[in-house]
Amino acid sequence: MNFHINDEEIDADTHVIELGGEVDLYTAPEFKERLVQVIEDGKKQLVVDLSKATFIDSTTLGVLVGGVKRLRPTGGSLALVCTDQNITKIFEITGLDRVFPIYKSRDEALQNAGSAQAGGAA
Repeated sequence: MNFHINDEEIDADTHVIELGGEVDLYTAPEFKERLVQVIEDGKKQLVVDLSKATFIDSTTLGVLVGGVKRLRPTGGSLALVCTDQNITKIFEITGLDRVFPIYKSRDEALQNAGSAQAGGAA
């Protein structure tokens, strides 16, 4: 299966989840499980790195929106790293580029973690 998930704790509040390959109906549940666990562990600033993803579908978008809904009551945020123009276009078409700040690099996303406002990047 062409999918991998890696994650990295940056500090007490910040965590990066990197997705690679195809994130779809079959692999999104693993991503959701990891995302929920990280939030339940107390992380408030999440960066989901899609720079190694080759495909995402509506199931993946649903997991991301669910993550934002879990984070907002605690003042948390979720930012994306996306370098694939086709994947970025999915966020633009669905209007989700106004929900998630989208950055071209992990460093840029981490520099803005916590102060990120949707639509301010890309």
